[in-house]
Amino acid sequence: MSDTKRALVAGHADFAAGLVSAVDLITGRGALLVPIQVKGLCGADIEQLLRDTMDSTGVRIIFTDLQAGSCTMAARRVLRQIGEGTLVAGANLPMLLDFVMSSDGDGAAAAAAAERGRAAVSVHGSTA
Repeated sequence: MSDTKRALVAGHADFAAGLVSAVDLITGRGALLVPIQVKGLCGADIEQLLRDTMDSTGVRIIFTDLQAGSCTMAARRVLRQIGEGTLVAGANLPMLLDFVMSSDGDGAAAAAAAERGRAAVSVHGSTA
């Protein structure tokens, strides 16, 4: 398997590093993902970090932690500016596992991974 980077994973605190570490432990394919930590960064700094990392890696897929979080907002602005790429907000471990195991193109793999991640959420036991 090639170590070519396929996606950025961005989030608060150690969110991204934790997910990438888990992906690597389970699949050995963590090197396909680039963890982005944004602790202490403002929106403009997050945008610049994402843009610089995308430029240096060629990656056009971004997974983020929160739908309306600072990473997602910055990623949306960057993707709008460069005119290409895919953003998946609300990343979870099943989603990233599906993505790194996929042989589909990155955009199709991201869309399928989002569906897998959504389907992996469940509630057990009493909800009262």
